[in-house]
Amino acid sequence: MSPIASVCVCSDYFTVGDDGRLCLIPGQQGLRQVLTFGTTGSYTFKKADYPWLARVRVMVQAGGGGAAGARASAGQLVAQPGGSGGGYSERLIDVSVLGATESIVVGAGGAAGTATTDGGNGGNSSFGGLCTANGGAGGQAVMPSGNTPMCLSGTPGPAAGIGDIAQGGGPGGGALRISGNEGQSGEGGESWMGHGGWQRSSTGGGGAGRGWGGGGAGGFARDGDTTNGTGGGSGIVIVELWG
Repeated sequence: MSPIASVCVCSDYFTVGDDGRLCLIPGQQGLRQVLTFGTTGSYTFKKADYPWLARVRVMVQAGGGGAAGARASAGQLVAQPGGSGGGYSERLIDVSVLGATESIVVGAGGAAGTATTDGGNGGNSSFGGLCTANGGAGGQAVMPSGNTPMCLSGTPGPAAGIGDIAQGGGPGGGALRISGNEGQSGEGGESWMGHGGWQRSSTGGGGAGRGWGGGGAGGFARDGDTTNGTGGGSGIVIVELWG
């Protein structure tokens, strides 16, 4: 008979069960998989689908607020504030804390306002109730048509949600009218995972955000022009699976 082989096992990562099988120690495998939910909507996470799971790290970005458009009378000017950026939260969660299923929600970007209506609020994003982020507020259609100086406050950013790291989004910029020919709309608010849209000083909807969760910039119009606003950036949820 051949002699039985002897194998040395690293006890930091492996264990030998009573039945003689060599097994990985839970929690020692590191990052094994990344799930990305980048389309607006609702999803379900089932921990039973990952029997080796030890913990998850979730990164939750909410949607940014949209911004209003603008309509100016002849010889006059209108500039609107920007929408605020969506909030962001992050959390490391042990598998023992997870429910059998956890709902994942990816918030939509706030809708673009028309020439006379406010931009829409960005949608909240979440991983169950364990990690949540609040959507950015829409920029309002608050400047009336005119040719006299006027300055308007920006759009406040949302409050922080729930997480080991949790913060609100950046505020939307304020709007300024110097005369019936000169002014500037407000920029969109920044987010952790995106940038707000750029402000305008010529007729058009404000700049759109880049990345995830940025706010839309405010619309600008002068001398009889009309323009719609700009939508906010959508949210995203990223789930890292650690074994």
